[in-house]
Amino acid sequence: MASFGSFALLIGLMLAAYNLVVGATALRLIAVGRPTAFSPERMAETARRAGIAVFVAVTAAAFALVWSVFHNDFSIEYIVEHSNRALPNPYKFAALWSGQEGSLILWAWLLGAYGFVLRLRHKTDVKLHAYAGTILAGVQVFFLLLLTFATHPFAGVRGGIAPDDGNGLNPLLQYPEMVIHPPMLYLGYVGFTIPFAFALGALMMRYPGEKWIHITRRWTMMTWMFLTIGIFLGMHWAYAVLGWGGYWGWDPVENASLMPWLTGTAFLHSVMMQEKRGMMKSWNVWLIFATFMLSILGTLLTRAGLVSSVHAFAQSSIGGWFVTFLVIVMAVCLFTYILQRDHLKTEHQLESLVSRESSFLFNNLVLLAACFTILWGTLFPVLSEYFEGVKKTVSGEYYKHVAIPIGVFLLLLTGVGPLLAWRASSFRSLRRNFILPGIAFVLTAAACIAAGLKPWADEPVFYSLMTFSLAAAVATAITSEFLRGAGVLHRQTGKNLLASMVLLVRRNTRRYGGYIVHLGLVIIFIGFAGYAFNRTSEMPMGPGDKMQIGPYTLVNLGNTQESNANYDSEFSQLDVYENGKKILDQPMSPEKRVYLVNGQPQTMVANHSTMRWDLYLVYEGTDQATGLPMIKAFLNPLVMWIWVGLSVVVFGTLVALVPSLSPARVAVKVAVPAGAMSGRTAVVTGGAD
Repeated sequence: MASFGSFALLIGLMLAAYNLVVGATALRLIAVGRPTAFSPERMAETARRAGIAVFVAVTAAAFALVWSVFHNDFSIEYIVEHSNRALPNPYKFAALWSGQEGSLILWAWLLGAYGFVLRLRHKTDVKLHAYAGTILAGVQVFFLLLLTFATHPFAGVRGGIAPDDGNGLNPLLQYPEMVIHPPMLYLGYVGFTIPFAFALGALMMRYPGEKWIHITRRWTMMTWMFLTIGIFLGMHWAYAVLGWGGYWGWDPVENASLMPWLTGTAFLHSVMMQEKRGMMKSWNVWLIFATFMLSILGTLLTRAGLVSSVHAFAQSSIGGWFVTFLVIVMAVCLFTYILQRDHLKTEHQLESLVSRESSFLFNNLVLLAACFTILWGTLFPVLSEYFEGVKKTVSGEYYKHVAIPIGVFLLLLTGVGPLLAWRASSFRSLRRNFILPGIAFVLTAAACIAAGLKPWADEPVFYSLMTFSLAAAVATAITSEFLRGAGVLHRQTGKNLLASMVLLVRRNTRRYGGYIVHLGLVIIFIGFAGYAFNRTSEMPMGPGDKMQIGPYTLVNLGNTQESNANYDSEFSQLDVYENGKKILDQPMSPEKRVYLVNGQPQTMVANHSTMRWDLYLVYEGTDQATGLPMIKAFLNPLVMWIWVGLSVVVFGTLVALVPSLSPARVAVKVAVPAGAMSGRTAVVTGGAD
């Protein structure tokens, strides 16, 4: 099977190279209009079919690796390093992306899958899809070169003698979410190749109008959604597995996934200005170029081991490959832009700072400022080691001091943008649109202070107060937009308010789906704001011992040891009481595991989650002084709001992806003067937004 997998990768590389060379040649011949012995259109079609075949070849290679994992083929070094006989089947499947070589196969396979769908839809615009498919083939060639000549996923075991068992999967990865978190993240990373390919292709061919944006809008939104889900699943994994009581530690690999999300979010907003007003064309092209390159950079940081991270792989020699590829991509993008920049002239200018265009512009600037801040902090250890010979790390405080104010300002812009008109907003409309959100802001701030928040005494509390108040204002603004539109439809159609609101969303899914996404982000920010009020307590606990944290009393029922074929474990069982009343039917059981195959420890957190807060318990091992298990308890307010907010964001994105309902066309009799078209039927379109 190893030989079959290697052969499949080689065939995939040859097909991708054919797609790239023949496709580019055909497009050049079509562009210059020079007669040849071979039909350029026929050449382009064979290149397209070769691109489709690449997906088949890489699928075969991925299947070969998965088959080898499930059949415990320890003659392959990758299987030895990332699996063992006792590993549960779901984690055997996850071994495909648990190591460097397998994760690169996943990258190439997903790219092939995206390309497969793109090439099947080529009739939407044959020439533009041909350009995009050829650019996609260039990216695919890079990853298949990497797999064929640098990483060798099917390399034989060292020494040539297969061991009886493997070393097992990293215990940190033996958690249910790790079966879906990396694929979701990769669907986001890889997916941004599609809008990148269309943008670069449209620029190369001087594509007229904005149709390329319409073609790629759903691609971009789906990709953005996958990346969002992947980031938040990673947050939940860190929260549930690492046992430190938090969900985001500004880890370099966490940052690597956040940066393309920030620029991708900026792109989704700014393309609306290009569609509506013909503005920011150069800006949009470079936003999607940057998003793609940041996705490659994120893959480089994780796969080459350039940074210290619980997510990153070991030091590797493939860093040079990625750097070379990034230089080539940057050179191609820059050369194409310089050559075709006159095609990107802006049709209109910004007319007022108090307009929706200006809010999108400020939104973009803030998102890019956040991205640059994170990029600098992430690369600083690498740059300091290169220039000074000493790796200097950046602490979490650096990010908090810069990122938190930026986040609060973004929350403000989330509410302000939809309330502003295109071109310019009158004072009257500003007063009408902002009065209710302003009242919500003031009342929420007053209520928080009355409840005991003292923003003047503590900086984190100040930002939490601002977040709560802005969240109330933004939610009020979004709700007002829904109610205002639903009220108009209620008067037009006679439907009740709820039915009118559903019809409103169906009439303009993109706009109101976006509002739902914004509402989800508001809910997420509320969850983030709870971090300022986290509490913790720690003590050794024997049977019958009690710990108090917040309103909860924890009573230790006993400590237990167990073993199975995969790991040994120790755990405590603790009943939870609130105001003297037992609140859980089953005790909470924080656990510490040690995996037999490699002796690595793993923390299994016990968490009781409510909309108010999480009671989060960690078994930290044995206290040396007392010989008793050390239990650490966290009381983390509002964490559940983060995961609820993610669900709302995903729902809003799916709504925005649905085509809008066409306005009804109703045939009615219209009375007209004698001698005119008397008695004819006029078709009236009703209820347009």
